[in-house]
Amino acid sequence: MATAKRHIELKTTIPGPKSQAVLDRIAKATPRAVSTWTPVVVDEAQGSLLRDIDGNTFIDLTGGVGVLNVGHRHELVTAALHRQVDRFLHTDFTMVPYESYVSLAERLNARFPGGGPATSVFFNSGAEAVENAVKIARLATGRKGIIAFEGAFHGRTLMAMTLTSKTHPYKAGMGPYAPEVYRVPFPYPYRCELGFDERDHVCGTVCYERIEKALLVQVAPEDVAAVIVEPVQGEGGFVVPPPTFLPWLRAFTEKHNILLIVDEVQTGFGRTGKFFATEHSGIRPDLMTIAKSVADGIPLSGVIGRPEIMDAPGDSQIGGTFVGNPLGTAAGNAVLDAFEAEDLLGMAVRQGEFLQGRLRRMAEKSPHVGNVRGLGAMVALELVTDRATKKPAADLTDRVLHRAMERGVLMLKAGIYGNVARFLAPLNTPLELLDEACDTLEACLLEG
Repeated sequence: MATAKRHIELKTTIPGPKSQAVLDRIAKATPRAVSTWTPVVVDEAQGSLLRDIDGNTFIDLTGGVGVLNVGHRHELVTAALHRQVDRFLHTDFTMVPYESYVSLAERLNARFPGGGPATSVFFNSGAEAVENAVKIARLATGRKGIIAFEGAFHGRTLMAMTLTSKTHPYKAGMGPYAPEVYRVPFPYPYRCELGFDERDHVCGTVCYERIEKALLVQVAPEDVAAVIVEPVQGEGGFVVPPPTFLPWLRAFTEKHNILLIVDEVQTGFGRTGKFFATEHSGIRPDLMTIAKSVADGIPLSGVIGRPEIMDAPGDSQIGGTFVGNPLGTAAGNAVLDAFEAEDLLGMAVRQGEFLQGRLRRMAEKSPHVGNVRGLGAMVALELVTDRATKKPAADLTDRVLHRAMERGVLMLKAGIYGNVARFLAPLNTPLELLDEACDTLEACLLEG
């Protein structure tokens, strides 16, 4: 029988001597707040493989924290960037516009979930997109209140950090926070207090009642501008709510004349098997934020929404010097070209099916696998000390991911308890490469 080709190639211990030398420089030249998760200094990356400056080759399941859905250095993106570099780098779109910005807006508007007209405006980061979506919602409604969810992550700037719902490391010591933000529960089937019922969606029903109650005990509905929600929580642990949730939330917001902002920063651009995760629910949001994989690593984010809402800000009321930069919009158009040329959505579905199958077999071997979940290629493994109590196993998660890194697989953790291993591999990652990565991960998990 032929031996399967191995993609991992380790020539040194991890970190290698060259990487260690750079890590020592990082410790002296930068503050501890930007400490690195993996002690690996990249030299080159292609597709789903990353090589460090010591010559070690890793399988990269981090995807630049969900930025590389089309993979490292996709040929269409790199070609578009080379063409743009040879033309111009900056004008500020509001001073001297360029066609790539308009093309990207038109193409994204056509993909707005639920159909109907839409317009787009671009920024630099996901947090900027969230900040500006809140500005737009407040201007459109004349209201100030924003409802966000437990377990949410929306960024690290003032409003975005306020909306984010994990104290360490994101919020501790950072107050006072932005006012007029109200918190409600997010349906988390695995950790539902009443025990999740797959048929009746009991977990969702309880959360819905508590969200309704918030309008009685926290803030009056006529004071709420918007509800902001992730279709699948990202940093919160890849929490997939019941399928009834977004349709219920859309009806709830419409009932109270509240806008619905859907944060697709991590779920968008094919991660869940649809171009936008909102498409799974069939709803039409009022505003939607995008970032991460929109431009395959070039900083670019945006807000897409209903024109009558997007037009609420006046001239120059939103914007910025570098927003919608030419390199980003050129890369963004190339990313859309890749989705049109390749079956990336089908690949995401197949990747998710493969990973969930492998992880469920892993669960049969390890009592520490509490939950396997996901939507499309947005797949996670939640580790616990034992299945009966569901006590989060954060230390075990750190050990497993650290061992995997030492053996050639780069992965990230997530979750409010820090006990979720998440998969953010490029959507076009070959299944045999994922299989090799899962073999490594399983061996590390079974060591305890």
